[in-house]
Amino acid sequence: MAKCAYCNTTILFGGRKQGELRFCNAECERKGAVAAIASAVPADYVRQRALQVHAGTCPLCAGSGPVDVYTTYRVWSAVALTSWSSRPAVCCGSCGTNRALGDALFSLLLGWWGLPWGLLMTPVQIIRNVVTLVRRPAPHAPTPALEQMVRMQIAQEQAQLQRAPGLV
Repeated sequence: MAKCAYCNTTILFGGRKQGELRFCNAECERKGAVAAIASAVPADYVRQRALQVHAGTCPLCAGSGPVDVYTTYRVWSAVALTSWSSRPAVCCGSCGTNRALGDALFSLLLGWWGLPWGLLMTPVQIIRNVVTLVRRPAPHAPTPALEQMVRMQIAQEQAQLQRAPGLV
């Protein structure tokens, strides 16, 4: 399956292409310039910054690490309208657990109200949150998802410097 070049979300159907890069939606496509910059960032530098983030404190609760990317899933529905999403966050394991439990409860309460997608996607998103709770990132090293998030952060910093060179 394809992954969005900007947010790293799995693209099940469709998406948007910009050259060799693929994006999940128009917003991510607009941010494609950042993805192009990201592809030029040296892997050693990304790895060094990812190790710093991994060993640092949680950005959500300021608790101790290891810090990594935890993706949770939610769905909500209203009769003929259903919306589902993946929600990646850089945080500690405790915050990742709380987010997965919260999104599973959110989906359980608000997901099944739409036909047909609400009834179909609610169990899918709840199961995905359960899998998130069971499959934890290895505590000794950052995951590729964290390295990708760090790579995108570095690229955003470089893009801002390119837009406003006089502010350095």
